[in-house]
Amino acid sequence: MSTATMVAATKWLAHLGFADGGSGHISLRDPVHSDTFWINPYGVHFALLTVSDMVHVDKDGNRLGGADKPINTAGFIIHSALHQRRPDVHAAYHVHSPYGRAWSNFGKCIDMLNQDSCMFYNDLAVYANFGGVIIAKEEGTKLADALGSTKKNLIMQNHGLLTCGARIGEAARFFIALERACQTQLLTESAVAGGRLEKTFVADVEAEYTKQGTGTPKVMYWQFQPEYQLLLKQSKGDFLV
Repeated sequence: MSTATMVAATKWLAHLGFADGGSGHISLRDPVHSDTFWINPYGVHFALLTVSDMVHVDKDGNRLGGADKPINTAGFIIHSALHQRRPDVHAAYHVHSPYGRAWSNFGKCIDMLNQDSCMFYNDLAVYANFGGVIIAKEEGTKLADALGSTKKNLIMQNHGLLTCGARIGEAARFFIALERACQTQLLTESAVAGGRLEKTFVADVEAEYTKQGTGTPKVMYWQFQPEYQLLLKQSKGDFLV
């Protein structure tokens, strides 16, 4: 796990069209000083990030190393709270992706509609509140409370998606999968709105079984590897500097 993989995952999210100006933030717990973490700088497009752009900060937001660049205040508050509350979380992603933002308006979980939705069976929480741009430490604490002690994925009402993991690949692949699950949910809701079609759901037993085959940390990590390899080849590793 390294800042190189962190940057690669972020560039892949940009490739998928999830970047949105200066919005969105990613973090990686420092492997040596575990009470500190790395975060992307504010104002650098995801597609242009390199390893040397990343900023190393402590839990209070003091810069410890890396690039001498500003960081997103709201992003720091969210990630600092998560890393302090959840020692199992080493990486976290929040990006303003289109379908995640759209589905978040309803303040609801997704349904278990298919195999891919089942990646989030009993592993998805909802923060049913919106207090504007997060600039207060208490809001970060509330988000961590909503995520709880075991879940790694969060829908933030009227805001978007947040995903976590023990590895970069896990957190990034969860984000991609959750964004696509939200897209499926919206398409399904649109299809049944006329009343001529009905949703069918994966039952709990089958959903749990499917989660263990498709949504474990190991599986999510390996799901990201082909995308990392493709990015490495396409970019010729230009983000490693």
